Amino acid sequence: MILVLNGPNLNKLGEREPEQYGRASLADIVAELGNLAQDLGTRVEARQSNHEGQLIDWLHDAKRGGFTGVIINPGGFSHTSVALRDAITAATLPVIEVHLSNIHAREPFRHHSVTAGACVGSVTGLGSAGYGLALRYLASLGA
Repeated sequence: MILVLNGPNLNKLGEREPEQYGRASLADIVAELGNLAQDLGTRVEARQSNHEGQLIDWLHDAKRGGFTGVIINPGGFSHTSVALRDAITAATLPVIEVHLSNIHAREPFRHHSVTAGACVGSVTGLGSAGYGLALRYLASLGA
């Protein structure tokens, strides 16, 4: 089973800057992922928090909770949170970072992700399709 974590402000998808993040809500993306997971013979559990500590706690508990991989969209924490990066490493699971927008084509402060280096890979700028690509990869690992 794959854990899907979404960070701050992603609960506002579909409403917040749709030209940047698309018109799909987080619920739409999660439903799509659930259908794809079923096709791939796995399951997903999606969670969202605007609180860094909650995301860290979920990462710490992921393996013990029976998860075999993690998809994470850290939102703005990807540019600032060494603590979240350390939690990704501590999870000892394959983690893929996903960003709906192309962070490299945006404001300079978004060009660097401190969390990406702790992940096995990242998908950026492909909209909600990035989640599906990450799920396909983790499923190919048997995660």
